[in-house]
Amino acid sequence: MLRQGWDVTWTVFRHGVGKVGSMTQVQPIKTAGVSGAHLPALDGLRGISILGVLLFHTGHLSGGFLGVDLFFALSGYLITGLLLREIATTGAVSLVAFWGRRIRRLLPALVVMLTAVAVLVWAVGSPDVVRTTLSDGPWVQLNLLNWHLLAESAGYWDRFGPDRVFEHLWSIAVEEQFYLVWPVLVLVIARRGRVGRRVAVAAASVSAVSLVLMVVLADPADPTRVYTGTDTRAFSLLLGALAATRPVQAVLARAVGRSAGAVMALLLTGIGAMWLLADGVDSRWLFTGGLFVHSLAAALLIRLCAQAPQALVAKGLAWRPLRWLGLISYSLYLWHWPVIVLLGPQLPGLGEWARTVLVFAVSIGLAALSKYLVEDPIRFRARWAAGRSGLLVFAAVMIGLAVLWLVLPAPAPAVIDITRLG
Repeated sequence: MLRQGWDVTWTVFRHGVGKVGSMTQVQPIKTAGVSGAHLPALDGLRGISILGVLLFHTGHLSGGFLGVDLFFALSGYLITGLLLREIATTGAVSLVAFWGRRIRRLLPALVVMLTAVAVLVWAVGSPDVVRTTLSDGPWVQLNLLNWHLLAESAGYWDRFGPDRVFEHLWSIAVEEQFYLVWPVLVLVIARRGRVGRRVAVAAASVSAVSLVLMVVLADPADPTRVYTGTDTRAFSLLLGALAATRPVQAVLARAVGRSAGAVMALLLTGIGAMWLLADGVDSRWLFTGGLFVHSLAAALLIRLCAQAPQALVAKGLAWRPLRWLGLISYSLYLWHWPVIVLLGPQLPGLGEWARTVLVFAVSIGLAALSKYLVEDPIRFRARWAAGRSGLLVFAAVMIGLAVLWLVLPAPAPAVIDITRLG
């Protein structure tokens, strides 16, 4: 699932755009309105999110797909917190620096996965899987996969099957589109003063419009359009953004007071209940306000974890194994669905839970390798990944991926002999 929601760091660029090429200092995440302490509970929430998605895709949790919604809320909250802190420090937002950080954070692991899976599918996959992989790949690269899949008019819940290895990346596309537009809007708002209040109004207003669009455009027979469309899912990200603003934080602190721990427990229980009750296309209530309520609950829980890190719920979310799962959640999200698709035909004799355990083990192993061998080295230690050299590398990688989709030969379409029909 792309995104500061997958991230737990905040990079301080002390010298402005002119020094973007210099090596920067990476510090623990600082959440808006809170001192610069690291927030382990947010890693734990990421761990819960990816666990829900994995359980959904392996057939064990009907509402586990709502883990993506929780990821969205985290992304909106963390990204907006970063932007507001940069404005407070420098008076503006360096879009070049922001997008550079996003590229260094998200692109390396994505490129490795795309390349490895595409080549493997081409070598051993069925013709149908090869065709869809080569068709979807360029749209993944352009961060427009969600719209590409919608253009093909396939139902979301019916579409998840053995024929597509990249379809889960629709959510990455939604987040990347958010990263492209939201910082620009925040920058425009920052030039007019009273940033926190104006950002809160903007986030709330666009969230309301997004909700109305979801309700109006929802098709009871197939809600795919409103579930994967960027416009109708924007509220999931923007409610997280709203929770990152100081006016909302101040209101929430006064409203909750010393009951933060109890409210957090209620929110977590409500979110868990929705995950148990939701059943995709059959849960029409999700698309008439249910998803909005879930996103709001997620945003409030995220904010309260930052506001009351010593509460019992926050400490539980900071459980070390859950935190570690959250730290590898981005790569785990990238790898888990290709693993499910490619391993499926090879495991006909395994029971349901044995297959699930194997999928989890392989996916987590690949995610850990990605984090420690690809993500962290490039993100923290590769001087060539920043500045002009970073721009050249980025251009080369984009060209290389484009060439990959062109040079891998697609199987010829199946030919039907109409003379044998009838």
